[in-house]
Amino acid sequence: MSTDWNGLLGDAMQDLGALAKGNPKIMSAIRTFDEAAAAHGALDAKTRELIALAVAATTRCETCIAVHSKAAVDAGASREELLETLAVAIGLNAGAAFVYSSHILNAFDTLSKK
Repeated sequence: MSTDWNGLLGDAMQDLGALAKGNPKIMSAIRTFDEAAAAHGALDAKTRELIALAVAATTRCETCIAVHSKAAVDAGASREELLETLAVAIGLNAGAAFVYSSHILNAFDTLSKK
């Protein structure tokens, strides 16, 4: 699989810019969320961007991947830090599937009782 990440990032910024121009309150709300996420100051920008990439992996958002990969690079994240971050995301996704599989089994068993 080959993705043009630079093109995707450029297109996303253009599309998001059009959305923000069409409804400025959306952009204001997004800025409020971003500011709130950094307000406490306990995490540095690099750590926040690595967390964002872990979330992007679990939500499967390609635009988030492009935006936050660029931000992580700009914040000084290393490839090794990213690989460890992604390992955590992979483990959590596997764990979540395991937990939800137990819920599904319980639902199936409950609903199959007559």
